[in-house]
Amino acid sequence: MEAVFFDWDGTLVDSLGSFHRANAHVMTSFGLPFDERIYRQHYVPDWRLMYTKLGVPGDRLDEANEMWHAAYATEPDVIAFDGVAAALDRLAAIGLALGIVTAGHRAIVLPQLEATGLGSRLPIRVFGDDLPVHKPDPAPLRLALAEAALAERPSAAAYVGDAPTDVQMACAVGVRAIGIASALGDPDDLRRAGADEVAGSVPAWVETFLGREAPPALEAS
Repeated sequence: MEAVFFDWDGTLVDSLGSFHRANAHVMTSFGLPFDERIYRQHYVPDWRLMYTKLGVPGDRLDEANEMWHAAYATEPDVIAFDGVAAALDRLAAIGLALGIVTAGHRAIVLPQLEATGLGSRLPIRVFGDDLPVHKPDPAPLRLALAEAALAERPSAAAYVGDAPTDVQMACAVGVRAIGIASALGDPDDLRRAGADEVAGSVPAWVETFLGREAPPALEAS
């Protein structure tokens, strides 16, 4: 393994609650039903497609987006999950290239990278508005692989994410697909999407991964 790329929201940082509440505000304003089950059922990284699936009229998508941003701006600051910074440091210590491939837009995620202290640990970054396509389209992950000089060797990388679309993107590219259980990623759904492994958190997966990667102990002479 030479590189590991991560999803951002719900994988490295605790933001899904804020996303859910902002989305619930929008759906309530439009008189549409919304709960965790509906969110999981209709979630896709392309917010326009998701809102269309949820019932927002096509000619009011921009209005809905403005409402979402206003609601999200009132939410508490995004924080990194416990142990994530140390887990990333452990991966970097064995020489792995690290980065994120996220559906989040640069203007939103970039300040969060710095506020959480994870920015310096994730130098390779592909944001949701860098390309005209979204997960599970393979293009964003292929861009990250190219930046890591692994475009011709995708099997030398892993992608870690908490939604089935994360896993589907990884499988489409040929990197190792790691699912992280979350409100969006039921473990069974992640496995059905093609996950090679499913873990309860990024630190838990890193612990398992490093246990496999550790060199055998030398025998005393």
